[in-house]
Amino acid sequence: MASSSSTKVSMKLLIDTKNQKVLFAEASKSVVDFLFNLLCLPIGTVVKLLSANGMVGSLGNLYQSVENLNQNYMLPDQTKDILLNPRAQSSSTDISGFLTQNDANSDDDQGPKLYMCQNKCNFQVTYDNQLRCPCRPGYGYCSCTMNNEVRYVGNKNVAEKKVSTNIKSGFVKDVVTFMVMDDLVIEPMSTISSITLLNKFNVKEIGTLQEKNVEMGMDEGIKLLKASLQSKMVLTSVFIKKQK
Repeated sequence: MASSSSTKVSMKLLIDTKNQKVLFAEASKSVVDFLFNLLCLPIGTVVKLLSANGMVGSLGNLYQSVENLNQNYMLPDQTKDILLNPRAQSSSTDISGFLTQNDANSDDDQGPKLYMCQNKCNFQVTYDNQLRCPCRPGYGYCSCTMNNEVRYVGNKNVAEKKVSTNIKSGFVKDVVTFMVMDDLVIEPMSTISSITLLNKFNVKEIGTLQEKNVEMGMDEGIKLLKASLQSKMVLTSVFIKKQK
């Protein structure tokens, strides 16, 4: 996956200039992989990407409530981060930065850390390194803080890593060009399907049609995600009408 912050994917739009509407887009594997990847995003990631002000309904308020909640109200083995920054199953998108905070394929990712009391009382462990040892003083035990990190050894989350490896290169084959409709219906592209669509849209004046090459990066990706939750004219909203 590219690491450049300016990485974008491109696609070709066919626009009905008379009605100012995108009829469909000619898209490569990179575009389709990105669109399919939206189905892998956890709800918490969607809310974070769109921000509370960009959400329709009350999910933004729910996210904000977790942000504002004091960690003291959470269970000792839970943190707010798992809700505010949930992991996406896949990061198979060429739009760099889109899943930076949820890159499940990072080699440095070791998951939550476990901690133990320095005296190893009952060999109890916790995720909270501020927790006092539950063993009572005066009974041969201690009352220290459980802040000694426990190292994990062995092959962790083997099955999860196999899934990540399988989807790391995307979802669809690179030898096919796809047709993406304005409402995000996607299918393999062919000359016959293009002609059929023109008839379906009742296009009588070919001169009113215009091809336009567009690029989609982080900003466009977020706008597309938002539009897909609000509209049946997603491509038109993002690339023609410039709705915010």
